[in-house]
Amino acid sequence: MRETRTIEFKEKITDSFLKTVSAFSNYDGGEIFFGMDDNGNIKGLPDVKQACLDIENKVNDSITPQPDYTLEPQNHDRTIKLTVKSGRQKPYLYRSKAYKRNDTATIEVDALELSRLILEGKNIRFEELPCEDQDLTFDTLCRALKDCIRIETFNRDTLKTLNLYNSATGYNNAAGILADLNHFPGIDIVRFGENISVICKRATFDHMSVLAVYEKTLEVFRDYYQYEEIQGADRKKVEKIPEAAFREAIANALIHRVWDMESQIKVSMFDDRIEIISPGGLPSGISEDEYLTGKLSVLRNRDLANVFYRLGLVEIFGTGIARIKQLYEEGLKQPEFELSDNAIRIVLPVFEKDLNLTEDEREIYKILSRTTLKPISEIAPYVTFGRSKLTQLLKEMDQKGIVKIEGRGKGTKYVIK
Repeated sequence: MRETRTIEFKEKITDSFLKTVSAFSNYDGGEIFFGMDDNGNIKGLPDVKQACLDIENKVNDSITPQPDYTLEPQNHDRTIKLTVKSGRQKPYLYRSKAYKRNDTATIEVDALELSRLILEGKNIRFEELPCEDQDLTFDTLCRALKDCIRIETFNRDTLKTLNLYNSATGYNNAAGILADLNHFPGIDIVRFGENISVICKRATFDHMSVLAVYEKTLEVFRDYYQYEEIQGADRKKVEKIPEAAFREAIANALIHRVWDMESQIKVSMFDDRIEIISPGGLPSGISEDEYLTGKLSVLRNRDLANVFYRLGLVEIFGTGIARIKQLYEEGLKQPEFELSDNAIRIVLPVFEKDLNLTEDEREIYKILSRTTLKPISEIAPYVTFGRSKLTQLLKEMDQKGIVKIEGRGKGTKYVIK
């Protein structure tokens, strides 16, 4: 056993463990083992019974409000396990300060995080707070509702039904995010060239309805990752990256992000992938495994998600990640998901069908997928086998219809078919 985000070891009983009690109570709970050193080695306590009393008194006297915890003395090895549950009356303070876990360290929360804990303790979401701007218009939302669900009239009662307006407090933050003009951040898109030093295009969509941000981002996506092929008298649309996967990723980023910080959703576009970074880690109450497998969905912005659901832009039951994975089931490369305390990163690779290639063929395929035409002299330095084997494999891949050979002699070049 080792120290983790939810496990801490204390060789002796000092007041420092009370910061961790605050952290566990404020977030996902955890366990503190007394009588063990930092490496998890058992050292034991001189008097387990007295130690339990000391721990109990320190917690009861120092943490406000009273946390939910249990003490389990282990007399056979003279250790104590203190189990602290996530509390409902957040924030839990030690000496008037709230704490959180950062990997295996316990640190004080900043002002923004403290305000989030206060709202959570009152069972209030940021999107429910009154919007600082009450002079709002909703032409974009009105058009979307009329187009998608055929509503005949759009008025303040409509906004009340969507939980965007309250007679006592006016428009809330969810309404502000959906309003035509607002003070909220949006999406920053950068299209890179051959490396991150080459910026081909940059577009920022913010201070506008989140629905407009969503549509404008899709337009940029289509410009770079969709094209048409003429096959006889027919035109065929080709998607380098499945649009359905991109839609899911952007919609999820918009409705699950934290909106109380002035930070854009970052969309980085490359020849072989798109990276989407959304501010805010996982909502409290859901694990990484539950998020990635779709076992459990916790909505950080429930009212905003409800509007997206009514417009048919997302599934309300948290199937976005599962849907993205499903769209890539037959792909050679799979999407990536990276979660941290303050961000969620999704990588959507250019879709390449899994052709049951051998390991050697995969090496060649990856090299050729980065460019258009390549002579054998530019492929050979990057493979782990000789030139004669490379030539033979290229011929076999041509016969399988995977690689196309153009030119003759020294002018021969190869490309993914």
